[in-house]
Amino acid sequence: MTSPTPLSLPEVEALARAAHAGQTDKAGRPYAEHLAAVAEGVRARGGDPEQIAAAWLHDAVEDHALSAERLAATPLTARTRAIVLALTKHPAEPAEAYARRILDTPGALLVKEADLAHNADPGRLAVLDEETRKRLTEKYARMRALLGPPV
Repeated sequence: MTSPTPLSLPEVEALARAAHAGQTDKAGRPYAEHLAAVAEGVRARGGDPEQIAAAWLHDAVEDHALSAERLAATPLTARTRAIVLALTKHPAEPAEAYARRILDTPGALLVKEADLAHNADPGRLAVLDEETRKRLTEKYARMRALLGPPV
């Protein structure tokens, strides 16, 4: 039995936008703006279509926009699915374990780097209150340190 043809990038984008419809980021912006920025960051860093698809879906399971079962049933390549699952942080998971899973999953580090770059964008952080901005800046710096120098 052959597996279904994976979704095209426009189809993955549409799925991600629909799954995250109504969600906003910490600044109150539509969450799809973050997904688009991460996908573009992956593209700009030389990412391939599987990584770009994973960028669109990188927060879908973690944010409960898609269930793990729905992700498993979605026609994606095994590599795209693996990257999405590697980037899905589990509740109470130590940052070290999360970083190790990303480093151990081919293609995931580039997507996480694009995610961190957008999350840590000074313009994006500037609209947050000081306490949140400080907490997130430290969180992103710690994750960057755990992941090592950018590829």
